[in-house]
Amino acid sequence: MTEPLLSVRDLHVHFATDDGVVKAVDGVSYDIGPGRTLGIVGESGSGKSVSSLTVMGLTRSKISRISGEIHFGGKDLLQASDDEMRHIRGEEIAMIFQDPLSSLHPFYRIGDQLVEAVQAHHKVSKAAALDKAVELLRLVGIPQPKDRVGGYPHEFSGGMRQRVMIAMALINEPKLLIADEPTTALDVTVQAQILELMIRLKAELNTSIVFITHDLGVVAEMADDIAVMYAGRIVEFGTKETIFENPQHPYTWGLLGSIPKLDANRDEPLIPVSGRPPSLINLPSGCSFHPRCPYVREAHKKVEPTLEPVNGDNEHHVACLLDAGVRGRIWDDLREGKRPEEARADVMAGEGAA
Repeated sequence: MTEPLLSVRDLHVHFATDDGVVKAVDGVSYDIGPGRTLGIVGESGSGKSVSSLTVMGLTRSKISRISGEIHFGGKDLLQASDDEMRHIRGEEIAMIFQDPLSSLHPFYRIGDQLVEAVQAHHKVSKAAALDKAVELLRLVGIPQPKDRVGGYPHEFSGGMRQRVMIAMALINEPKLLIADEPTTALDVTVQAQILELMIRLKAELNTSIVFITHDLGVVAEMADDIAVMYAGRIVEFGTKETIFENPQHPYTWGLLGSIPKLDANRDEPLIPVSGRPPSLINLPSGCSFHPRCPYVREAHKKVEPTLEPVNGDNEHHVACLLDAGVRGRIWDDLREGKRPEEARADVMAGEGAA
């Protein structure tokens, strides 16, 4: 069995505030193998970005309380010093942020920023680093890279700036690339181009990717495995095929139900997940999703679910207190186009008959 490139175990990231302790990440565990892409999905505030920023060592502060283990290349990154993390960051692990305009310095030319990224980790001349910058701009599809390397960020379109950010992340050939909603601010045509580019570069460079998004449609294009996060925890984990064909958590069903379908009638309404995400300072008792779950039972308000294999499948885990048979019947109803309240009524009727 191949050793994971990144292994996160029982990661907790809490922030002390005047209002209380924010449990941004509350016991997250996952593995990423070499050359694979993990999609982390969930609503805003679910802990997607904080968990990955912690891998980068970017949540360390006086108000943060971090525990657990993050193993990368034989080292626990939580035990690494700030100097060690500066060496790892950008060379072995790199990150693409959501807004390239705020990530690129507006007063410096694109080439200078790429050169700095190279020289921060390698003792090379400025000319050699600039050649590397031009090569990477060409690799990510920027036309006339020798000319554009002298431009400023505001002279590039949104899609081209994001390509520059991808070039900067890849310029030191990292083993792991973290992409935090890299296509959110782009129109759908440019978004498709960026996703296609990342898929091609992954194949060419054998880079592992953590792809953070709230869009299951995007994750269907990119991911090999999917982690669904809610209220700081992973509530379902599995391969892409499993999550889309046999999802087991009511929150995952809600996310899937909110995606427009090509074969649906144009006037058919989307079915959003009802309610709002909970406060990470005052989480609900028991299952955190129970205030929004259409299938909740009274016992779910008292018992906290843990990630368990689905029908003995060690590649598919879910944290749900519903019986596996009940989950299967509900998903069958939802797949047939029934609304959540209709699926609940069918299950309750079946239990009454039993």
